[in-house]
Amino acid sequence: MMQDILAKVNLHLSRAKLARDELCVFKESLGAETFEDFEKVKTIDTFIYRFVKLQDMMGDKLFRIFLDKLGEYRDDMSLLDVLDKLEKLGILEDSTRWMQFRKLRNKLTHEYPSNEEEIVEGILLAIDAFVEIEKILLRVKKYIEMKNII
Repeated sequence: MMQDILAKVNLHLSRAKLARDELCVFKESLGAETFEDFEKVKTIDTFIYRFVKLQDMMGDKLFRIFLDKLGEYRDDMSLLDVLDKLEKLGILEDSTRWMQFRKLRNKLTHEYPSNEEEIVEGILLAIDAFVEIEKILLRVKKYIEMKNII
């Protein structure tokens, strides 16, 4: 189960990373005209989709299975309880930051608003958040390896 979830998370991570790298090539010139270029729109859509899937898979599945393998998970735990436990284990530096990622994820899942500045702001925030999410995933993987829990 954990290996399947990690495989899916790694797939979303690697594809998001490719799209992010491509997006970073033109991120300085993001503006209204960007959304008239279909190739750029495909890159943005791919990044957003994979970012959202990565964040969902980690928050909804990986964290819970990870804590369960450590004997630290209960069925009645809310997401906030899970995040607090991960913070105590040193996986998350700040559990409230994950909730900010979740709000960003919710913002990105809605159709593009008509305000291009808002769109660009969300994309730039997601690029920065992606780096942090990748670091969190690396900490989970190191902990799994250290505790040999797969």
